[in-house]
Amino acid sequence: MPGSVEKTLPPREPIAIIRLADLTDAREISRALLEGGITRLEFTLTNAEAPLVITQVRRTFGDSLTVGAGTVLDKAAAEASLRAGAQFLVTPALLIDVIEVGRSAGIPVLCGAFTPTEILTAWRAGAALVKVFPAGPLGPGYFKDVLAPLPDIPLVPTGGVNLDTCSAFLAAGAYTVAVGSQLVSKDIAQRKDWATLTTLARRYIEACR
Repeated sequence: MPGSVEKTLPPREPIAIIRLADLTDAREISRALLEGGITRLEFTLTNAEAPLVITQVRRTFGDSLTVGAGTVLDKAAAEASLRAGAQFLVTPALLIDVIEVGRSAGIPVLCGAFTPTEILTAWRAGAALVKVFPAGPLGPGYFKDVLAPLPDIPLVPTGGVNLDTCSAFLAAGAYTVAVGSQLVSKDIAQRKDWATLTTLARRYIEACR
């Protein structure tokens, strides 16, 4: 695509978004997701403990998991996330300064966007993937429409993705999906129901094939 930068695309497997007020059981959650086949985890910076958790999870699981930081809002947060060991960065909106930090460090950035203009801008700025957020109100048809003139841009629907919609987003051309509370819910975390989480992860893997 003219104007885009050279980039290596991450694997297509689903991304689990872990946005919880309490990350005490982060390693147990990570293990349950791994046992279910999901190996790409995003811990959001909405919890101040997320950088420490990223460090801990990476030390515990090594190369078995790819661990990223989500809700990265500026250059300082991006740099702090990389120091903590984040292997990818995710933004909720079009944030060029975060893309620049990732590019300088050789770390992929999933940059948030909503409109076709934002999507193209993020891609040309160097985002490895473009996170379309919130995807739920847009629906799979939006992805098909956007990808008609912009077929080379790997889009990741986020927000409103569940077991009933993930296959439709992929059929519409999405590169992969990111799933938050429909997978790692507050209820499961509070009940410490890791067996259910593993089963749910397996269901998402199957649904996204």
